[in-house]
Amino acid sequence: MTPPGRTEITHARVLRMALPIVLSNATVPLLGAVDTAVVGQMGLAAPIGAVGLGAVVLATVYWIFSFLRMGTSGLAAQAHGAGDEAERSAILLRALIIGFGAGLCFILAQAPLVWATFKVAPASAEVEALTRQYLAIRLWGAPATIGLFAVTGWLVALERTRGILLLQLWMNGLNIGLDLWFVIGLGWGVPGVAAATLIAEWSGLALGLWLCREAFGPVLRRAWARVGDRAALARMMLVNRDIMVRSVLLQASFTTFVFLGAGFGDVTLAANQVLLQFLEISAYALDGFAFAAEALVGQAVGARSVAGVRRSSVMLGQWGAGGALFLALVFALAGPQIIDLITTSPEVRAEARQLLPWLVVAPLIGVASWILDGVFIGATQTREMMRAMLISVPIYGAALLLLVPLMGNHGLWASLMVLNATRGVTMLLAYPKVERQAAV
Repeated sequence: MTPPGRTEITHARVLRMALPIVLSNATVPLLGAVDTAVVGQMGLAAPIGAVGLGAVVLATVYWIFSFLRMGTSGLAAQAHGAGDEAERSAILLRALIIGFGAGLCFILAQAPLVWATFKVAPASAEVEALTRQYLAIRLWGAPATIGLFAVTGWLVALERTRGILLLQLWMNGLNIGLDLWFVIGLGWGVPGVAAATLIAEWSGLALGLWLCREAFGPVLRRAWARVGDRAALARMMLVNRDIMVRSVLLQASFTTFVFLGAGFGDVTLAANQVLLQFLEISAYALDGFAFAAEALVGQAVGARSVAGVRRSSVMLGQWGAGGALFLALVFALAGPQIIDLITTSPEVRAEARQLLPWLVVAPLIGVASWILDGVFIGATQTREMMRAMLISVPIYGAALLLLVPLMGNHGLWASLMVLNATRGVTMLLAYPKVERQAAV
């Protein structure tokens, strides 16, 4: 059989991987909307605030371990491309051990985590009490949620993105159904929302492990013998460290954007928040091609195919550019209507319309960094990703210092464009290292 990294890389193969991810991502905002709508039927403000606060806290905490998805994807894709089934399975086992261990730590550290939550985000006595109930239930799902990062990365590496779509549809569908039953049918309120998510998380992990059942078949004994391999563990830790540093810097940059925007007043802050949804749409839509880059480039590196790396990178760049151009046209033509769907405030609508041109060009400026993220993850050139952020963040800071005083909120958006453009340029300059890695 032809090794995965040496099979033909075609547009059809790219779309088979990318489209399920795009559809999967489209279901993510739906779940949050249903959670809010269900507790909203109680007719009280406190339950909505409690569910929102609790969900944000857990998403922030779990996000720290999102490196497991990206690191697992790149490493497993290379093992898959090299035809090393035992190492491919061992990579999943290592990531699951880390995920389960981290989840157990969160369960044991419930009290300080909840205490820290209300130190950072004080709330009314009623909201605090309901949030405590929510977190006390949801935290028992930490091992499943973090473990699913590993499962998703492994499925991406093997190009099984339809499995990811199935997993997302199952979890979100079950969660929504249980929300309606527990909250509206049984009247459980906020604990009902938390219980619904908890069940969906653990059932999702069970389904995810079944989708990865190949890793636990006859190869399991050989894979388990490799789990503690020092060289493999050291490589995994270095890859995950680089990704985590890069992600923290990126998140800090967006947090700075939001905080600085708040200084321009409530209307500007709201308009910025509305337009950030355009960036979220862009990221969700183009993520499919970035995920495909992780798998194809990783397999080509594992197969020592420089031609495969180059063809994968060029083809994914073409699809990414096409997708970015399409999004830019949609935002240019339908942007005002999208803004009106998100907000009914005349002041916010007017402010957002003035800023809309930045969101028209945002996909075109950001697409290189988004697709190259996938290329570098697949090649496990994570140190170069980290270096790109270490270069880009100071330039972003300089742009903020220069442009915000001159242009106000427009300067803030211009600085964000500078950040994404710099990330793209720095990674593009480092791209030859990806091909050199495949040649070794």
